[in-house]
Amino acid sequence: MLDLAKLAEQIPSISQHFKNEVTASRQRVERAEFLLKQTQAKQQELIEIHQNWHNRFIFSAGIPVEPLDTRITLSAAPYRHSVFATDGSQIAPSHHEIAYCYLINIGRIMLHYGQNLYPLLDSIPEVYYKPEDIYLSKQWGIKVEEWMGYRRTVLEAQLLSEMACRWVKPPGAHYEPNLAMIDGSLIYWFFDSLPNEAKELILPPIQNAWEELRKANIPLMGYVSASRSNEAVNFLRLQACPHDTPNCVMNCGELMDEKTPCHVIHPLRDAALWGYLLEPGQRGPLWRSSLRILNLYEEAQWVYFCYVNVGTEIARIEVPAWVAEDTELFSQSLSLMLTQVSKGYGYPVALAEAHNQAVIRGGDRARFFALLEGQMLKAGLRNVGTSYKEARKRGSIA
Repeated sequence: MLDLAKLAEQIPSISQHFKNEVTASRQRVERAEFLLKQTQAKQQELIEIHQNWHNRFIFSAGIPVEPLDTRITLSAAPYRHSVFATDGSQIAPSHHEIAYCYLINIGRIMLHYGQNLYPLLDSIPEVYYKPEDIYLSKQWGIKVEEWMGYRRTVLEAQLLSEMACRWVKPPGAHYEPNLAMIDGSLIYWFFDSLPNEAKELILPPIQNAWEELRKANIPLMGYVSASRSNEAVNFLRLQACPHDTPNCVMNCGELMDEKTPCHVIHPLRDAALWGYLLEPGQRGPLWRSSLRILNLYEEAQWVYFCYVNVGTEIARIEVPAWVAEDTELFSQSLSLMLTQVSKGYGYPVALAEAHNQAVIRGGDRARFFALLEGQMLKAGLRNVGTSYKEARKRGSIA
């Protein structure tokens, strides 16, 4: 039980810390705005420096593909359009439960506007209990809980593609504007640490799902709320570098990243900077991510991003290359996204509903294991039940 009286003693110092941080953040933003103007004047030169020296950087910097002073007000979404979204949740395996298994639940959402059509709001559960499902990842030193998360990512992509492509007419036919959304980034960091055998089971299915969306001309978008990325801000560090050549390994290899002379606005995030530059309904310049992990992606699936003031926050919006390179499709996708945020009162309604369909609450977990217990007893199994430890933790004598 949380002792609120003892906790209250710590609150004043916490609030003072955040008050000081707000002041410091504003000072960093002012320095970043000045640095941004300098960078804008040498943008093309700095892009060439990035291309020549990026393999010697000790940080990842996005590459601007539009002028840094780009400010575009997004237009309203077409009256008739459709939006697709998926999100996932899971029940992790536990040796203290009735059976050692795990469950992944994927929420599916299909919303139609101006078309007099019923929406789709449901979820697809999948239980994994076979030895190859449970113990496969251990040969690579990957915990079952981690592997479950990777499988969930695959299912989210596959079910999103399957749902959207079944609905949308074949390429070349007339169809209403549409958008496929996922909650979070399109850049899956965990790929970098996976052994090749594990990558072959995770990455190709995701890429195949994305390719099906491309063939059907259904734009894919990742919506990143409360982004902590600093890829765009890191590009400004090229202008701040005091050395003749930006060879970070040679010039600053012995320094911690935050102690380097180019890191004059540390720890400013992209969203904080663009929060002072964008008006509600505006987007900033488009960038191409240069994160090393994207070398595993197909070229058409390289990730581009921009920041949008959606009114309630500065959201990082990510799309694959084939969407970013189609100006009309990209603009249309942003318009649909902004309309979703408006309908969701600050967060895309399709993503919020996908989460609500996917989430597994305490009662759902109890009913799942009760159903499993009943079936195991019917099958003639005995001594079925949770461990004494788990049973004891669910009650208290205090």
